[in-house]
Amino acid sequence: MHPLSILRRPIITEKSTLLQDQGKYAFEVANNANKFQIKNAVQEAFDVNVMKVNVIKVRGKRKRFGPKETSRKSWKKAIVSLAPGQTITIFEGV
Repeated sequence: MHPLSILRRPIITEKSTLLQDQGKYAFEVANNANKFQIKNAVQEAFDVNVMKVNVIKVRGKRKRFGPKETSRKSWKKAIVSLAPGQTITIFEGV
């Protein structure tokens, strides 16, 4: 699989920017991707060494639009821990 088909987008929130100090980066990933595929995709796309991958399934929230009640899509989040001293420049703003 191509890395861009696994890694959907980086997650840039206040919590994820605090994790960057620990060498951890968050991505939205494909729902059918497993930890090994995510690890290989990050290593291939950014040329870094991945030490650990944590995966979280985020359930879609229920929303109301007038009388109708719908739900947003569920998605998968991966938190990737890099080897000490390595960074991903996409998050640094360079």
